[in-house]
Amino acid sequence: MCEQLVLVVPDGRQDESTALVSGLPGAGGVVLRAVAGGADRRSSVAAGLAALPPDVDVVLVHDAARCLTPPEQVAAVERAVRAGAPAVVPGVAVSDTVRAVDVEGVPRGGPLDRAALRLVQTPQGFRRDVVERAHAAAVEHGLPAALAATDDASLVELLGTPVLVVPGREEAFKVTRPLDLALATAVLAQQRSAGALS
Repeated sequence: MCEQLVLVVPDGRQDESTALVSGLPGAGGVVLRAVAGGADRRSSVAAGLAALPPDVDVVLVHDAARCLTPPEQVAAVERAVRAGAPAVVPGVAVSDTVRAVDVEGVPRGGPLDRAALRLVQTPQGFRRDVVERAHAAAVEHGLPAALAATDDASLVELLGTPVLVVPGREEAFKVTRPLDLALATAVLAQQRSAGALS
């Protein structure tokens, strides 16, 4: 169950963001605060971590672009961390053929085994000490791999800590392009007609 929610937003939008989220259904009883993000994803997550009170031991990092992520996915990630996994990500199976190519588009080897591939989503869950240690190591060592990391689980893996993958959900896709927005609109319309939304 979510008890603390830290919104990481552009500087100057903290009050507006807090007001918007506090008015949403289900926000009652959740301690809410908003902090300014940094210049990149890693520093923004670090700002969010720094805003958490000391007694928080499980942290879920969620991408707001995945705005249709169902509560069941959030709960599954939290359960897996509380059951002992130091780091957990949800992932969905790959349905397309996937190839690795060089900068000129020439394939490197044959198609990858899609049965062993997952598209990683959020929220990503961590024991707090693990994710904070990963962020600290990235800053302290200036690891090139850390600079290229696209998520927090990748930073954790640089420490040699295993990351568990639990089943994700198709509706937890990112809404970042016009086509994504059209799909999100269709999903919401379907949920409304099915009575899942009021």
